Amino acid sequence: MRSSLLVTTYNWPQALHAVLASVRRQTVLPDEVVIADDGSGADTRELLLEEARDFPVALRHVWQEDRGFRAASSRNRALAASRGDTVVMIDGDMVLHPDFIADHLALSQPRCFLQGGRIQATQALTRRLLDGATPRFHPFIDADFNAQHGDERRHAIRNLAWARKKAASANAGSTVMSCNLSAWRDDLVAANGFDERMEGYGSEDLELDLRLRNAGLRRQRLKFAGLAIHLAHCSRAPTDPEDLTMPNNRILRETADTHATRCVLGMDRYAAEYATPPPDLRMLSRSAAPAPTASVR
Repeated sequence: MRSSLLVTTYNWPQALHAVLASVRRQTVLPDEVVIADDGSGADTRELLLEEARDFPVALRHVWQEDRGFRAASSRNRALAASRGDTVVMIDGDMVLHPDFIADHLALSQPRCFLQGGRIQATQALTRRLLDGATPRFHPFIDADFNAQHGDERRHAIRNLAWARKKAASANAGSTVMSCNLSAWRDDLVAANGFDERMEGYGSEDLELDLRLRNAGLRRQRLKFAGLAIHLAHCSRAPTDPEDLTMPNNRILRETADTHATRCVLGMDRYAAEYATPPPDLRMLSRSAAPAPTASVR
């Protein structure tokens, strides 16, 4: 089973460096890493070319023009460019446990997708990790265990047996975040990826989750495995993310009302563009690199 790790990023190369350092430490490496770049500047491209010099797996950079927060289309491009049988999605501010990929693969099952969590780092721990510290995972890590959408202290323990029991539970939880999510690529293709009508912060991951479940897939909670530390930073979340007057939430309500399983404006838009995968940056890192792959619409 081949796996693709998709990493979203936007103008924070220091965090991306820490994330890629944690990818290098994986006990089971993904077959490729695809950077879903929502319009970062040249410093991110330069970082990736430097990382690629000795990166252990294929490293691909999928870039789009910066026209505001467009996570849906950024991830769709990366999905179209990926070739793994299973796809693991994280954000570019998630520093991974060494068994992160191994856990997602070990717990993956047909007709299911996995929703993991995140340990919310304090500002102090974030500074240390950005300065190159190796992350440690334990219940007394320097983290905010009371933060919204963050893991509880007990979930900082890795125990694969407990994780299997939790995943088999009927309680799928209510939190959905594409910062730690894995699914079979065929299921994502059938859903046509993320709905690109959803621009601006919020709900694009909730809407994809709903379409996958409308199609009969089961969401499984990933706890005690697939651990990752979320670096602290200012949030772009609106005051009330559930405000039904927001356009993205109206689309989410539409999906619920119509029981949709596939979006119209999705990843198939890029099928022709990425019929051949983007170049492996390892092949370009010692020569002058071309501009990142992009479609200007």
